[in-house]
Amino acid sequence: MSMFKWEVVHGGKTPPPGEAVGPMQRLSWPRTVGLGAQHVVAMFGATFVFPLVMGLDPNLAILFSGLCTILFLLIVKNKVPSYLGTSASFVAGVAAIRLQGGDSADVTGAIMVAGLVLAAVGVLVHFAGAGWLKAILPPAVTGAVVMLIGFNLAPVVAGIYWPQDQWIALATATFMVAAAVLLPGFFSRIAVALALVFGYLLSWFSDAVFGPITSVLGGATEATTHDRVNWSSVGAADWVGFPSGTLADGVSVVHGPSFSLTFVLLVLPGVIALIAENTGHVRAVGEMTGEDLDPYMGRAIAGDGLATAFASAFGGSPTTTYAENIGVMSATRIYSTAAYYVAALVAILLGLSPKFGAIVNAIPGGVLGGITVVLYGMIGLIGAKIWVDNGVDFGNPVNLVGLSAGIIAGIGGVTMVITDDFELGGIALGTILVIAYFHMVKGRRESLGAGEVTKVL
Repeated sequence: MSMFKWEVVHGGKTPPPGEAVGPMQRLSWPRTVGLGAQHVVAMFGATFVFPLVMGLDPNLAILFSGLCTILFLLIVKNKVPSYLGTSASFVAGVAAIRLQGGDSADVTGAIMVAGLVLAAVGVLVHFAGAGWLKAILPPAVTGAVVMLIGFNLAPVVAGIYWPQDQWIALATATFMVAAAVLLPGFFSRIAVALALVFGYLLSWFSDAVFGPITSVLGGATEATTHDRVNWSSVGAADWVGFPSGTLADGVSVVHGPSFSLTFVLLVLPGVIALIAENTGHVRAVGEMTGEDLDPYMGRAIAGDGLATAFASAFGGSPTTTYAENIGVMSATRIYSTAAYYVAALVAILLGLSPKFGAIVNAIPGGVLGGITVVLYGMIGLIGAKIWVDNGVDFGNPVNLVGLSAGIIAGIGGVTMVITDDFELGGIALGTILVIAYFHMVKGRRESLGAGEVTKVL
């Protein structure tokens, strides 16, 4: 059967309760278009929030999320229905690059290399199986790395976004927490997008009622008096056009990458997070569809890596499969990849609207502070979820002691100066210590026996 021939099921109508629509099936095209639009809404908030906090262009990120989703679907032969939105796994590494003086070209260059590494891992998994990967990166290790990536971002919220408007940030965070937990079904899954709208409107209302605010804007060094919402660039933006202009650091929106080993090492831990993320998502989709998708695991990992490298080559943001869209499939039981092609095309059209990009770029800092304080915490706690889901035993000193130093080094920003021009710190150093110490102690335990290792440690 052709990759682009979907069987129409249930007469093209919404499936009855208990019935599903498979990856190579579809409903009528109008219903498929509607479902595709729903997938766009689900991925929307996080896909353009993370480029903003990484200092990249959100419009370009939306555009490439559509292009990369199509690339991913082609690589997995339409067997793994997924949407590729902006990855959060590199946010902390990007923050570290910028703190060390790197610009956006350095950022996309480092992420491009990480994407190629991820693609290489996917090829190895495809041909050699995933057994070796589990041996090197067991759940104890991947959980620790994901945790330190998330919690390492706490100073970014506290130092950049939250102080721009603490009350708007608090209100936005409160709304997002309530929306994510208390709203029904689909609406809880788009809590990020709803919180953005809520914070935006609240900021507008505050400008009208309370007037301008005095605070330090992101990237500035001194406090200024300004409106929370500034749409001066929105009116001048075209409705249709390619992403263009310059980023806050002076680099062109569309730009080529620059490469530095120091900066590459800062983002490589994100590869471990993406491996864990892709593995979990493919298996989750497999459980929902009732199909064995393990033979496509390597393709999915390689597809995400190539998509990340492709986007970064033009100044775009890194990508990953999105749990938000997996949630939509879980709620609707419609797994049709046709809907994902529709979603990708809609995203591409949005990415080709500079006016839409100008509206996104005008999101107030306080709103971003409220959203990121929740999102970054969730990233860190996903690491703990990996531990819980896999039954990692912290009564075992191999896990308790083997992971502890790396987590603190990664979260606390501990630095090792190797030479005058090269140093390891934060996430990179923390990841190395997590992997090295865990396997060092694990190997010692296996040679001594479970009873003796407690005495040694």
